[in-house]
Amino acid sequence: MEKYVIEQGVVAPLDRANVDTDQIIPKQFLKSIKRTGFGPNLFDEWRYLDEGEPGQDNSRRPLNQDFVLNDARYQGANILLTRRNFGCGSSREHAPWALEDYGFRTIIAPSFADIFFNNCFKNGMLPIVLDEAVIDELFRDVKSVEGYQLTIDLAKQLVIRPNGETVSFEVDEFRKHCLLNGLDDIGLTLQHADDIRGYEAKRSSQEPWVFDAH
Repeated sequence: MEKYVIEQGVVAPLDRANVDTDQIIPKQFLKSIKRTGFGPNLFDEWRYLDEGEPGQDNSRRPLNQDFVLNDARYQGANILLTRRNFGCGSSREHAPWALEDYGFRTIIAPSFADIFFNNCFKNGMLPIVLDEAVIDELFRDVKSVEGYQLTIDLAKQLVIRPNGETVSFEVDEFRKHCLLNGLDDIGLTLQHADDIRGYEAKRSSQEPWVFDAH
């Protein structure tokens, strides 16, 4: 998993509350478990004017020009600004996969659905909870300044505005440690690889029949 230390980039404003996981990545795209390739179908029903299906050539599909991700000023955005209860609905892990595959590593909102919130950290993404008043200010700034960027300093737990003003945010220390060091569940386990190999070698000598393949 890629380390998350300091992220800077363009902010895309998704001015909608209660965005559920089926809106983030519709159910017909859940057949794959590769964790990649979902970005082109992120917010599929909002981005395109036709009904999307797996394997389609998305470059030939008609775009909804009124949807924020189709606006040229937000192309290449890696920070998503949105409203309360983001990621509600079913617990599909494909939702953070799609967001990450599109290019978002940071999501800023007043609140998140619990399971989605946890899945973000497991996939190297940082969900940041800020007061609604601050969220409102950020929406105004993003919409009034083309190419509006924020800097996220995870170590200092700060959202840094272009004028240097900062907003602090809370994050669990263990999750922070994992993001800063690029550790997912497998990475955490592999930190104890020597202990695991030592235990297996010891048990193999004490109970060889357990390891007998015949």
